Amino acid sequence: MSPDNPFDDAATARVVIDDTGTLREWSEGAHLLLGHPAAEVVGGPAAALLADGAHGAPPGIEADQWSGTLALRHRDGHTVPAWVLAHRRPPRDGSPDSWLAVASLEAAPAPADDPLVRAALAQSPCAMMIFDDRLLLRGVNDAMARLLGLPRERLRGLRATDISGRPQTGELERHMRQVLETGRRSDMQAHLRAVGESRAHAWNARIAPLTDPDGRVTGVCVSVHDVTEQHLARERLQLVNEASVRIGSTLDVARTAQELADVCVPALADFVTVDLLDPRENGGEPATVLEPPVSLRRTAHRSVTPDRPPAVAETGDLDVYPAASPQAESLISGRTIVASEAAGDLERRLEWDPVRLRKVRELGVHSVMSVPLQARGTTLGVAVFTRFRRPYPFTHDDVLLAEEVSARAAVCVDNARRYSREREATLTLQRSLLPRWLPPTAAVEAASRYLPAARAGVGGDWFDVIPLSGMRVAVVVGDVVGHGIQASATMGRLRTAVRTLADIDLTPEELLTHLDDLVVRLSEESGDGGAGEVGASCLYAVYDPVSRQCALARAGHPAPVLVPPDGPPRLLDLPSGPPLGVGGLPFESTELELREGSVLALYTDGLVESRDRDADTGQALLREALAAPADSLDVACDRVLRTLLPSGGAADDVALLLARTRGLPAGQVATWDIPADPSLVAPVRKQVLDQLSTWGLLDASFTAELVVSELVTNAIRYGAPPIRLRLIHDAATLICEVSDTSHTAPHLRRARTWDEGGRGLLLVAQLTQRWGSRHTAEGKTIWAELGLLDEE
Repeated sequence: MSPDNPFDDAATARVVIDDTGTLREWSEGAHLLLGHPAAEVVGGPAAALLADGAHGAPPGIEADQWSGTLALRHRDGHTVPAWVLAHRRPPRDGSPDSWLAVASLEAAPAPADDPLVRAALAQSPCAMMIFDDRLLLRGVNDAMARLLGLPRERLRGLRATDISGRPQTGELERHMRQVLETGRRSDMQAHLRAVGESRAHAWNARIAPLTDPDGRVTGVCVSVHDVTEQHLARERLQLVNEASVRIGSTLDVARTAQELADVCVPALADFVTVDLLDPRENGGEPATVLEPPVSLRRTAHRSVTPDRPPAVAETGDLDVYPAASPQAESLISGRTIVASEAAGDLERRLEWDPVRLRKVRELGVHSVMSVPLQARGTTLGVAVFTRFRRPYPFTHDDVLLAEEVSARAAVCVDNARRYSREREATLTLQRSLLPRWLPPTAAVEAASRYLPAARAGVGGDWFDVIPLSGMRVAVVVGDVVGHGIQASATMGRLRTAVRTLADIDLTPEELLTHLDDLVVRLSEESGDGGAGEVGASCLYAVYDPVSRQCALARAGHPAPVLVPPDGPPRLLDLPSGPPLGVGGLPFESTELELREGSVLALYTDGLVESRDRDADTGQALLREALAAPADSLDVACDRVLRTLLPSGGAADDVALLLARTRGLPAGQVATWDIPADPSLVAPVRKQVLDQLSTWGLLDASFTAELVVSELVTNAIRYGAPPIRLRLIHDAATLICEVSDTSHTAPHLRRARTWDEGGRGLLLVAQLTQRWGSRHTAEGKTIWAELGLLDEE
């Protein structure tokens, strides 16, 4: 016999009959059984072989398998009774369906007298089959006969492929042939339905060699174990493990809900929907007490038929579910609700919505399970699992599995929800702490951008434009280490501190020194003397439009980029001071002249640094983006962000500030050197009035005359020569400055009734928009600003 061609086997009669009842193949065993050679019968009707002359198929032949005793006609005319097993074979190589009919010719001894059978019965207590070295069945036990649904005494002499036409049977024969050749045991797994059962089982077939006393392989024992429970347990464990890996990959509520649906289809259900309580009705928080009807917003769904999804609601739609719906009942009760055709309650639970009921009938839905999504004592929504393609209803184990996966997903959804809420709160805080608009100044034209980190969240980057006395302006960019509300709060404190220190006109290096002391104190307050708890970097620059001088200093911050009016952008070489919070180390400033129309680019490290490139590469890209001409600074800012930041957002938050310098024409500045003689105050006032007349500012002459008279008199009386008076004006402001070499600054006080003096500065404060003093290298300057628009 050829193992690969069972029709060469003379121990078993085998014939193939097509659906028209015509014989297509005839084995040598069939020749021995009925005496007809293949040439005489192949192509003729199979019914002609019946001894009683009946025509047609045996009873029940319309099924996939038939067995029974037939009276067959031998070639010489006598009747041959034979037990025949027939089963339908699937199409092969484009041929139509056919039937394989087999009958054993062996008159084998009883199982009790067969040594192979006795050995197998002694070695395997489960359902089993014994095959000889020709892969012919020598015996089966009762457990295997029940699984096959056939009488065991009729199966002797058949091959495994004779008994069943399933593809798994051919695989079993290949395993048995391998065991015969190698003498080593082999295992095979299969998933199929036993005879008389409606549900498929998982089986493990253990194929072991049977040997004689000399160790020669004389047969094969096949023992079959039902491992359905272990298989389902592994599937459930695999789904739980996959859920723990795939669900919660991001801190996005919608994405997390979609991951839950994706994981469970088709592993657990044919269609899954995730509906969440609408946070818009409760200020961003799910309701603590639920009462019907319940409003749910469709957040995600997934189907095994993506081209024809059975969804009634689309993603983003808001539906209202009454108390009778499974969704509302599971949410309010906090337990899983299962409805199925088998239990007879499916249509009753869907009567509230005729559209859904019609959809269920069209798709053949037979089982629905609603699982509430709960985390940390909060009900978030409901996941609904539906089966219409898988024929089995949800079991108790399915409910436990759905609850386990849903509980994991609920925690991830709650984390995403809390993150979104905290991020929004942090963004609100950040927006309130950053300047809502940049003040217009005569010194610079400015534009800015701030972008929070795409994943890490809002950080502590900030920027500012601060008007100073004498038409000067300060520009600042800083970066607090870390992200979240704490970093934003620290940023707000540092920004306030910078504005306060800027108001007293400190030089850049002095301001950074004071700011460093503040960060050190914040670090000490943030923990148990924990240095390093708070860290920051800062770049501070002061520009004077009269002299066009710019003084800059930095504390651990990236150097700015200067774009001249007619040259390529270049990185300014500034001394790099230590980051804020180190304490005790000095800061140095650099002073340079900026031509009118120069652009100063200040930024944080999130703009130029990333995982994919270093700071040098990022700064080169920044200079390239700034080199291209732009219609405005806002356009330049947008181009810089597009060039340097990925489409998905930056890994760190980004602050960018562009400032284009302006120069104040010499004709808008007037300066006088004042001798220390009180009698010369009147001529000085006259010179001031003449200058205001030249500028066309006579409407402000009365106030300006009083302010100049007071400031010059105080400088002569309490200051030290040389004394200098300077007037500066633009379209909206007139500034009066008096400088001397004394370092003693005046103080505003309220004079008592009998005091002869002390009212001069109070008068200046009342008549001007603001006033103050600043220390210089030579002494001090007292200044006052008058609003020209208010005077008109």
